[in-house]
Amino acid sequence: MLDLTALADEHLAAARTAPHGRSAHLVMHDGVLRQTVIALTSGTSLDEHNAPPAASLQVLRGRVNLTAAGRAEELRAGTLRMIPKERHGLTALEDAVVLLTAVND
Repeated sequence: MLDLTALADEHLAAARTAPHGRSAHLVMHDGVLRQTVIALTSGTSLDEHNAPPAASLQVLRGRVNLTAAGRAEELRAGTLRMIPKERHGLTALEDAVVLLTAVND
């Protein structure tokens, strides 16, 4: 069993001292299923990248912009959203922690 609150605290603290303003930890891996906690400091981005076959993003803390196909969507703490099938990126609008769930082939 995992304590997501404790993981969010731990990785946000690590992101605040990291040179690139982020910290990530793979918390579950079962076959094709992966779940990762990602902490980003305000203004930090994950550049656009290809989407896995299926994925969702749950914002645990803060606010982020999910960008895809030239548009941006603001997501706040408590939001759960499917990841777009096209290339996408993520930018922290304030210190934030997200849980990425992805299914890879």
